Amino acid sequence: MSQIINNKSSFILEIGTEDLPARFLPLAIKQLGENTKAILTENQIQFSKIKTYGTPRRLVVIGEGVPRMQDDRIKEVYGPSRKVAYDENGNPTKAAIGFANSHGINVENLVIKKKDKGEYIVAIIEEKGKEIQEILPEVFKRIVLSIHLPKSMRWGNGNIRFARPIRWLMAFLNDEIINFEIDGIKCGNLTRGHRFLSPAAFQIKEIPTYKKLLANNYVIVDPEERKRIIIDRMDKILSSLDKKAVEDEELLETVINLVEYPVPVLATFPEKYLDLPKELLITVMKGHQKYFAVQGKDGMLSNYFVVISNTTKENSDTVKTGAERVIRARFEDAKFYYEEDSKKSLADRINDLRKVTFNERLGTLYEKTERIVKVAEFLADRTLPSSKDILLRAAWLAKTDLLTGVVREFPELQGVMGKYYALKNGETKEVANALEEQYLPAHSGGKLPESDIGSLLSISDKIDNIAGFFSIDLAPTGSEDPFALRRQALGILAIILNRTFEVTLNELVSKSLEPFQNLQGSAEIKGKILKFFKNRLENILLEQGYSTDIVQSALPLSSDIYLNQLKNRLDSLKRFKEKNEYNDFLTAIKRISNILPEKVTLPSFNEILLKEESEKMLAQKLDSITSILKESLDLKDYDSAINILTSLTDYINSFFDNVLVMDKDDNIRLNRLSLLNEVWKKASEVTDFSKLLPK
Repeated sequence: MSQIINNKSSFILEIGTEDLPARFLPLAIKQLGENTKAILTENQIQFSKIKTYGTPRRLVVIGEGVPRMQDDRIKEVYGPSRKVAYDENGNPTKAAIGFANSHGINVENLVIKKKDKGEYIVAIIEEKGKEIQEILPEVFKRIVLSIHLPKSMRWGNGNIRFARPIRWLMAFLNDEIINFEIDGIKCGNLTRGHRFLSPAAFQIKEIPTYKKLLANNYVIVDPEERKRIIIDRMDKILSSLDKKAVEDEELLETVINLVEYPVPVLATFPEKYLDLPKELLITVMKGHQKYFAVQGKDGMLSNYFVVISNTTKENSDTVKTGAERVIRARFEDAKFYYEEDSKKSLADRINDLRKVTFNERLGTLYEKTERIVKVAEFLADRTLPSSKDILLRAAWLAKTDLLTGVVREFPELQGVMGKYYALKNGETKEVANALEEQYLPAHSGGKLPESDIGSLLSISDKIDNIAGFFSIDLAPTGSEDPFALRRQALGILAIILNRTFEVTLNELVSKSLEPFQNLQGSAEIKGKILKFFKNRLENILLEQGYSTDIVQSALPLSSDIYLNQLKNRLDSLKRFKEKNEYNDFLTAIKRISNILPEKVTLPSFNEILLKEESEKMLAQKLDSITSILKESLDLKDYDSAINILTSLTDYINSFFDNVLVMDKDDNIRLNRLSLLNEVWKKASEVTDFSKLLPK
């Protein structure tokens, strides 16, 4: 049956491969869709829809709404310059005639167009579209070769590079086979089912039956359908036990791309292993075996787990037995590591940190710990003096779990295992929880530490990483950020903005750089780090809905004010912007901005030199608000500070309306500029109004 609807056609291209790694499959499917659209467009082939699918053994693209003919196109070909193409009488030269003949047009049909500051003759060539069948072989070949995945290589005696060897190619336009060949592999109408359940090749005769025929041969080609099957069947199995799978989107996406025919299988392990930390058990099941952990409705881990098999229900018992045997062995290994680790306390491991290099130029883990302790001590004195001893204890123990067998085997459990070992060693809950929370947030927008101790330890660790790597010239560049410093800077900002810690970025960065003062250019490094933070801070605030001008006006102050108060300042500015007084004050302050000289240091004004009544009144008003403005800023009462500042509006306008600033007398002129400069500086204590002025 032909798939021609309203004179439009459909096509399918299937690339059969050896098993593609699960982590590559989403990228391959994405590239297949994007590249197909680009290559079709480049070849003047219209389409209404492009759909892509994939399994470990195949990549599939289906195009709909494809016309029978390629679009016509007009092509412009530039030739010699006008001076070369025509003589002084305007007659075509041999160069023009030869150019026209070479492109099959009459010389009279050449046109003149400007290009690169010159005029050239141009041949306007109309290319008629070809039949789709004629050009699809080359188009499909290009689509296949356009997929570039990590670790692509040549296979066997082949010449093309691909992530895994290509084993077959299948392509149709409607019900007509599109013949082409890549690396000795000829395209045809044969596909293959499941490697073990239906290994024989079979024919596809029409596109609409493709997915159904594959399903009949134990292949679910649509990843989204495999996902629905896994979720629905797993829920059905576990709901009868009043249990549910531990949610893990990353694991789900992985197993979707590991199987062609997903069948969830319920299995169990001995309950004795539930004595091990929950996170350890889940990590063993996920990391090595790709099994789903199961928990009760109360969140307690159970001794059930789910395997996503790539076979039929008839083989479930075999899958279950094998999985249970493997998981017992894995849990025995984990149990051994955990028990061995527990024989030595975290405190007894502190000196062992001297034997482990953190970074060749930044020293050992012990030296890093010393730096963390120094920053933590500073932060405790400033923000949490009553809990200083607890924070310092956590800081000394922060990196000790990196020396344990479990964390060496499962690095993603750093901090988590530190918490369990600390509790086992008799450390306080505050210390234990901080050891886990030091690595939060784990990603942008991720969960923040819940405790003050954990928050301060997290800041101490992250700022040491940033200061250290910036100091040895390993700051992020472009898309490169091997030490995840951008994420850590965002983490620090998120924590501080979420807490009431009264510490400035300037103070924090200065303290963290103290151990690296022997390195040259420490002042320059500090500037780079502060700029690094400000860029991230600006993005955070913009994402939170503050306008660009308000954010940029407050950012210059962000290094020297408490970040937890920055949002209060922004909120006040936001409210101020909605008032009538806002535009009046900005108009007045702009008059000052327009007249003040740039990059000139002005002295303090001298009251004796004030002659006119309006300038005297402005000076008196400025003097009267100075102390109360400072008091409002000290109290973080930014609404009051802004109201106090706007009380200058009428005085500023009166000054400009009645006083000649640029007086002939140099001393008077300079004094008036100095007075205006004092007003500007006072306004700048609230925010940088130059960023709010209308352009």
